[in-house]
Amino acid sequence: MFRNQIQYRLEYLTEHCILAVAFFLPLSLHLATIFLGCATVLWLGKMLASRKILFKRTPFDQLVMLLVLISAASIGMSPNKEFSFYNYYHLMGRYVLLYYLVINNIHSIDQVKRLVFSLLSSAVLVSLYGFYQYLHGVDISAFEWVDGEQFPELKTRIFSTMGNPNLLAGFLVIVMSLTAGLAFHSQKAQLKVLLFSIVIVLGGCLVLTYSRGAWLSILVVIGIYGKLYNRKIFVITLCLLLALVLFHNGVLERFVSIASPTTDSSSALRIALWESTLAMIIDKPILGIGWGAYWMVYPKYDFFLSDPTIKMFHAHNMYLHIAAEIGIPGLMVFLAILYGHTRKAMTVLNLTQNCWVAGLMLGVVASILGIAISGLTDYIMYNIQMSMLFWLLNAIVVTVWQSDCRYNR
Repeated sequence: MFRNQIQYRLEYLTEHCILAVAFFLPLSLHLATIFLGCATVLWLGKMLASRKILFKRTPFDQLVMLLVLISAASIGMSPNKEFSFYNYYHLMGRYVLLYYLVINNIHSIDQVKRLVFSLLSSAVLVSLYGFYQYLHGVDISAFEWVDGEQFPELKTRIFSTMGNPNLLAGFLVIVMSLTAGLAFHSQKAQLKVLLFSIVIVLGGCLVLTYSRGAWLSILVVIGIYGKLYNRKIFVITLCLLLALVLFHNGVLERFVSIASPTTDSSSALRIALWESTLAMIIDKPILGIGWGAYWMVYPKYDFFLSDPTIKMFHAHNMYLHIAAEIGIPGLMVFLAILYGHTRKAMTVLNLTQNCWVAGLMLGVVASILGIAISGLTDYIMYNIQMSMLFWLLNAIVVTVWQSDCRYNR
């Protein structure tokens, strides 16, 4: 009896530490890391109390392990192996740990609901702070986030707690996609209104990031909803977005600039970065240049700026960056993980009779595909919080899949 009480308390505390990780993830990486560590200690405590190895197998264990091994092997190619090793175990360790913490300690749909709403609550706070920045004005001229010559009137791009407008935009696209899926499938009118209100708040904040890549991603997400849920949604939402573009000069200018990337210095730099990154991949296609070594190797391949003092930390393309750092095989494994979890979410979406689960899986599919689309023009998962969010979404898919015995046959 006493042992059962201890185990129950440990389970309760572990779950709430995981909820805290989800809540603080976009607000404070430091606090999210602390709660991640606490959840790990409590998970180990549960094993000691039960005298069992509490570890669930998943369909993706081999792929995850292969990614871990390939990434570790790439360290040998780094010009600074000590840094790459430190960066590797510090980052890859937390991603895999969060993934398996959720899968092994979140067991029911009710727990998943609490986890998702913790994330949504945090996203609302992030957006509200973004609006606060916009109203009080944030001069971005010192950050070089905008070509001042092409967009002279664009003086404010909000970044909220994420430190960068593109990262904030990527976060908002993911959470908007998740929320919209839940809203579409919600059977309760009050909850549906609440969820769509959250989508509107997040969408308003997304507009004020002026992130063109994220805007394109949200168009693709809308297309996904039109395909998987209702075509009318695509038409109506697209009309609303077009109205916004036409009646907001700043948004219109940013959209038009997509068609002429060579006239915008930031777009021209992206293209140059892709050329440099392709050269890295051609030189070291198997194991890459080393985990986390992009900023160290880039000066050697700097064909555009030709300035060794400038540091570029990522390639502004998820696929090229991953292939450059851990090789083409590593990229293939990563894509298999992304595709596998998306397909598993689609399986649950097509089979489940639970409307909330269907909405969640629709939202997760849209979120992951949103990440895939944004990866063509940016690499938001260079950011630790965004990578943790990616692995959290994958863990939610597996948890929901495992929570119903029909999917375990």
